[in-house]
Amino acid sequence: YRRQCDLSVGFVCFLQFSKEKYLLESPPEKLRKELEEELKLSSSDMRSHGWYHGHIPREASETLVLRSGDFLVRDSLSSVGDYVLTCRWQQDVIHCRISKVLVKSVQTKIQYMLEHESFDSVPMLVRHHAGTGRPVCPRTGAQLLCPVNRMLPLRYLEATFALAGGRPGSAHSPSTQRGAHIKRRSVTMTDGLTTEKIIPHSPSTVHHKDAMRNCAMSMDQIQEYRCPLSPAYSSSGRVLAVIPPSPVMRRSSDPHLSPSSSNNNLPCSDMPPSTHCTPAHGYPSESSEQGGSYCELRPGQAPIPPCKSYVERLRVEDGQSPDSGAPDGVEGFMLPLMETSSSFKPGKYQSTLLPAENKPLEMSVLKRVKELLAEVDPKTAAKHITKADCTVARILGVTKEMQRMMGVSSGLELLTLPHGHQLRLDLLERFYTMSIMMAVDLLGCTGSTEERAALLHKTIQLAAELKSNMGNMYGFAAVMRALELPQISRLEQTWITLRQRHTEGAILYEKKLKPFLKAMTDGKESCVLSNTSFPHVVPVLSLLERGVAAGEALESWESVESGVDVVMSHLEAARTIAHHGGLYRTNTESKLQDFQERKEVLEIFCTEFQMRLLWGSRGSEGSQAERYEKFDKVLTALSHKLEPPVRHSEL
Repeated sequence: YRRQCDLSVGFVCFLQFSKEKYLLESPPEKLRKELEEELKLSSSDMRSHGWYHGHIPREASETLVLRSGDFLVRDSLSSVGDYVLTCRWQQDVIHCRISKVLVKSVQTKIQYMLEHESFDSVPMLVRHHAGTGRPVCPRTGAQLLCPVNRMLPLRYLEATFALAGGRPGSAHSPSTQRGAHIKRRSVTMTDGLTTEKIIPHSPSTVHHKDAMRNCAMSMDQIQEYRCPLSPAYSSSGRVLAVIPPSPVMRRSSDPHLSPSSSNNNLPCSDMPPSTHCTPAHGYPSESSEQGGSYCELRPGQAPIPPCKSYVERLRVEDGQSPDSGAPDGVEGFMLPLMETSSSFKPGKYQSTLLPAENKPLEMSVLKRVKELLAEVDPKTAAKHITKADCTVARILGVTKEMQRMMGVSSGLELLTLPHGHQLRLDLLERFYTMSIMMAVDLLGCTGSTEERAALLHKTIQLAAELKSNMGNMYGFAAVMRALELPQISRLEQTWITLRQRHTEGAILYEKKLKPFLKAMTDGKESCVLSNTSFPHVVPVLSLLERGVAAGEALESWESVESGVDVVMSHLEAARTIAHHGGLYRTNTESKLQDFQERKEVLEIFCTEFQMRLLWGSRGSEGSQAERYEKFDKVLTALSHKLEPPVRHSEL
C-alpha cells in the first residue's frame, strides 16, 4: 500500500513538472498569438490593457518601472481581489493599493478605490490620472506618465512568477479568467527569464517603451535566452523573476529599516499610520552595497516634491539645460502638420523611362516596361514593390523632421489619426493604380494563350511572394485585386490553359490566396506580426475615407449581415497597426537586408510613374474618379480584343 502511494505521488509530481515545463517552454509563436488575443479583448477587460501585468510579485514590478512616471498595475498578493498601482516618481518606487469595495446605494455595485476616490473600473482610474495629470499619491506628487506594457501573455507571467508553495486566492485574478483548458501550476524558482537578455534597458539603449512595442520580435529569442535566475538583482539590468526574501533584502513596507541611519530604527508604535501609497527605493545606499541592506525612506520624513516640470525633464533628457530653452530658431513643441495636398506630383516627376511629355500607354515606354518586368523573377519584383510601398506608407525612410511634422514616428500610426487624411488618400491611390498597372501588364500580352497563361502564373507567384516571404499584405491585396478584375477573370481560355499547363499555380490561387484575402477583408484572419512588413490596411483606409476616395462601389461590410462585426474587427486591427509601427519597420529592414535594387525596375513600381504611363502627362493630374472610369473602359476594350465575347447568335 505504501509503495502504491509513493508511485501515485511520484506520478502526480511528474504530471505537475511536465505541465510546468509545458507552460514555460511554449513556442514563441504561440506566446505571441496568445498575447495578441489578450490585447484584442474588450477595453473593459483588464487583460486587454498592456499595463496590467497580473500576478507578479512586488520586487519584479519595481524592476520594470525605470524612469520617473513609468507605471503598471498588478494583482495584490496579500489581498485577494485588490490591485496595486506601481509607479516610479523621481528616485522612488511607489506602490498604491487599489481596493475593491462594494458600494450600496440605489443599485449595489463594485467600485475601485485609490486614496479617497472611487471608480467603476481600474481602466477608468488609470485613464483619469494619466489623462488629467492628477497625482495618484498626494504625499509624493507621483503622476502616471508612461505605461510599462507587458511583452508576454498573463498565463506565462503567472507561471514564471508563481510561488513555490502555491498562491492563495489566485483564481480571483483576471489573469486566470482565460479558457478553462489552461490550468496553471506552480513553478520552481530556478526557471524563468531575464529581461536583461530580452530587452535592452541600459541608459545607452533605447527607452524600454520602444522595446516593449517590439515585443513580438523579442519573444523570438525566448527559447534561446532561457537561463537560471541569478540569486540577486543584477546591477546592470532588470531580473524578471521573484527573489526569495532574505535578511539582507527586505521590502520597504517591512518594519525593519536600513541600519545606515540609527534614527530610522523606530519601534512600530512610533511609526505613522500606513496609507495605500508605499514608497520604495530601487537603489541601495553605500551601506547597503557593503553590507547588503535594503534602503528606504524614513517613515516620518516627507519626500522632496518634484523639482522639475515635465517639459524641463524632457529638455534634460534631450541634452538641454532646464533654463536654456529651445535651440535658436526651433520651437520646443511643434504641432503636427495637416497635409492638404497629395505627395504624388506626376506633373513634376522626373523619369528615366518617360519623356517630358507623354501620351497614355505610349507604346515605346510600355514595351520597355514589359521587357524589364520579364527580366525579373517574382521574388525580386516583390522586394521592389515592398520597398516602394513601405516608402510611400512612411514605414521606411522616415527622418526626425518627418516625425516632427507627423507628430508620430510611423506612417502606420498617422493613417489612423485625423490629420492622416491625405496619407490615407495617397495609399488608396497607390493601391488602385498598382492593380490597374498589373492588369495592363496581363492584358497587354498579345501573344498566344500559352504566353498569357505563363504571365498569369508569374503574377500569381508574385502575389504569393508578397504574402508569404515579404509579409507585404498591402501589395499582395493590390496584385490580387488585379487578378480578380472582371476584365481578367473573364479570359476563360487563359484560365483553362493555366489549369492545364500550370496546375500548381491555379491551385495556389484558388485554394490559398483567394480564401486568405477574403478572410482578411472580412476581418476573420490576421497576419502574423513577426513576419509582416506592411499589414492589410486597405479596409481601414476605405472605412475611414468612405465617401471621399474613389474606389469600390460596395465594401465587404456593406454586403453581409455581420457587417458591424466586420467593421469592429477592422477598427481593432487599426489599433494594433498603429501600436506596432516600430515592429513593421524592423521586419521590413530585415527582409530588405542586402537587397540590391535596380533603379529602372523600382521606377516601374513608383506611383507617379504609373500615373504618367496610364493617363499621360496631362491626364495624370485630372479627377481621380474620371481617371478610374476612363481606364475601366480601356481595360474592357483590351480584354475583349484578346478574347472577343461570344455573341448570342453564335450560341
